[in-house]
Amino acid sequence: MIDIHCHILPAMDDGASASAESIEMARAAVHQGIRTIVATPHHKNGVYENEPAAVKEAAAQLNKRLIKEDIPLTVVPGQEIRIYGDLERDLAERQLLPLNDTKYILIEFPFDQVPRYAERLFYDLQLKGYIPVIAHPERNMEIRENPSLLYHLVEKGAASQVTSGSLAGIYGKQLKAFSLRLAEANMIHFVASDAHNLKTRDFRYQEAFAVLEKKFGTDLPYMLTENAELLLQNQTIFRQPPQPLKRRKLFGLL
Repeated sequence: MIDIHCHILPAMDDGASASAESIEMARAAVHQGIRTIVATPHHKNGVYENEPAAVKEAAAQLNKRLIKEDIPLTVVPGQEIRIYGDLERDLAERQLLPLNDTKYILIEFPFDQVPRYAERLFYDLQLKGYIPVIAHPERNMEIRENPSLLYHLVEKGAASQVTSGSLAGIYGKQLKAFSLRLAEANMIHFVASDAHNLKTRDFRYQEAFAVLEKKFGTDLPYMLTENAELLLQNQTIFRQPPQPLKRRKLFGLL
């Protein structure tokens, strides 16, 4: 299995604090059945700046340590990029890092809103051949209150990634239920851990896929697993036409 969103690189953001913690996370990932991780440190979120060269070097150093420790895991570079106005320009100037240098870009919204320029930015990115992957839309307050925002972005070609912990229920029953509604409406294309540590934000892969299989059978978990493989290979992912969800007021914010 492949985890396309993880904060495993040491001392780059609010994820692993040091290489020892990165190794602990790597062992836990392997135990969950993960064999490849796309390392996605935060970038341009107002707190962290992690340039492509630094991310690539950190991933290379961690891979050397994983080999030394005999841990069967490979780490490839990426970024979790907070949406901002000059994103398209900086991507063209190679100041941003798509996931594993593919056409897929992991983009994070602020937790309380979807910027009004997101639709136009995503359109322009797709004209250049890139596919925006929306990180954890289920945790966005405005999407939870108005799921049509996500529907329109997905309908027009964006992809989205649900967090395994959301499906596993560690953020509460409401968020789990909303995640399942998005999956049922064909608005989810990837499951990823967004793991930061092993205490409060760990991998939860087996739990998440067990929840999906119980609810939908084996086809959807298989598709989501295959999509991560296809992303890593820079291939076109599987997707079904999204279905709109009725607006529903949800309480309890992350």
